[in-house]
Amino acid sequence: MNDMAIINVIAEPIQRNKIEFWAATTIYVFALFSLSVDNSPNESSFRHANVVYHYYEYFFWPQLVRFTVIYLAFLLLNFKVVPKLIRKETIWLNVLLVLAAFVAVGVVTGITDTYYKAYLLPRYDTVREFWNYTFQSSFQNTLRLLLVFGFYTFIKYFGLYLLSNSAAIQSRFRMVTQDLITAFMVWLVSVFILVLFDVGEEETVVWAFVSLSAILLYFFSFYELIPKSLGKKRPFGSYELKVLLILILSYLPAVFLLLPVLDNDEALGISFANALFQLVVTAPVTWFLYKRQLRGREEVVGLKKELGYSTANLDLLRSQINPHFLFNALNTLYGTALQENSERTAQGIQMLGDMMRFMLHENLQRTILLAREVEYLRNYIDLQLLRTSASPDIIIETKMEEVLEQKHIAPMLLIPFVENAFKHGISLQHKSWIRVSLHCDQNKLYFDVYNSIHKKSDQDPEKNKSGIGLKNVRQRLELLYPQKHELIIRETPEEFFVHLTLEL
Repeated sequence: MNDMAIINVIAEPIQRNKIEFWAATTIYVFALFSLSVDNSPNESSFRHANVVYHYYEYFFWPQLVRFTVIYLAFLLLNFKVVPKLIRKETIWLNVLLVLAAFVAVGVVTGITDTYYKAYLLPRYDTVREFWNYTFQSSFQNTLRLLLVFGFYTFIKYFGLYLLSNSAAIQSRFRMVTQDLITAFMVWLVSVFILVLFDVGEEETVVWAFVSLSAILLYFFSFYELIPKSLGKKRPFGSYELKVLLILILSYLPAVFLLLPVLDNDEALGISFANALFQLVVTAPVTWFLYKRQLRGREEVVGLKKELGYSTANLDLLRSQINPHFLFNALNTLYGTALQENSERTAQGIQMLGDMMRFMLHENLQRTILLAREVEYLRNYIDLQLLRTSASPDIIIETKMEEVLEQKHIAPMLLIPFVENAFKHGISLQHKSWIRVSLHCDQNKLYFDVYNSIHKKSDQDPEKNKSGIGLKNVRQRLELLYPQKHELIIRETPEEFFVHLTLEL
């Protein structure tokens, strides 16, 4: 791990420090609370040694001072000293602080042990021998705690480094997610704190074993077992059966893992209890959380689809002129054209009015008949022919089949391609062509637009105007026909070609 990576990991420590602080403080408070509910666990040792026992003198105050000193030393080292050592700031001063914390904890716990373990005094010939034993044991335990703290620090910063590179790691190992790394770090912290406050070897082992098993089962179920069970007739039953098989196969290996710290009966019992807990609690909870997240993802996808559809429709609406004003203007122009015997102009105005009615009444629907979309395309092309038919250098070819079946399509999905062809493919000064074809085969639509390209002059007012544009069409296709369309666009300096295949 290089220096820059470490610095990046600790660049934003505030949130992490809060979590660590409150976790350590919570354990410290619970440790103090245990002093008031624990009914003098060392009293029997004093009685066997025939030493008069006083609860506060020989148990409460020594343990209170011990827990407090360890807690304060942890805060100092974890939040002040270690970050500066990693950043290589005032190294010698912070090394001295580590040694000072080690000596302080060793001395204070040694002093408290002379009270807490006073029942051992009769076993020694002199008080000095008892003190030597007590302080030697105290410094050995302090060294053990310091080593555990060093291990915890290494795991923590290594885990933070993994978190900062979780995306790259997950690209290679799908299950090694940021959540898994975080859960593993929390597990390490919890085990460290149990060891730090000397809760008990058996309790620490049970917690570490059961919680780690739950974490591993949760993530393995989330990314492997449950997704592969969803296609079954009884998905939950299939999932539980797989979990049961895994727990049966892992029962004996778990027993062997526990044997170094527990006897045979305890290892067998804890392994069985762990398997039962994972089957009855962890597996159903994981199933519930997975289904809940799945519903959440589906809702998010639906909302995104709705939002995208609304945005696309809004773009279409913004491209329209106020329809009431337009219809009034068209009616006026239509009457004027008839009065002046301009039949082609009147025909064009009538076609434009039909197109605007289509946009006003049918464009806002989710789907319309494909036949109506094709009719709109024909009207648009016929309207354009009114201005281009007089030019022999402009060729417009259409081959659009009649759609007899009740097939539906999203409105205004095809027209932008034709609009784009007329906008960029027609020039009154140069030879131009546009070819449009539409063909249906069962539930598939094949639509092609092929046109010439002419570079617009800098004085052309349409040069930098894009209208609705192909970008909007791409967005609508992704939202309305995911995995059900193929859009191929090819462009050369002289030609532009669009091919759309759509499942209706």
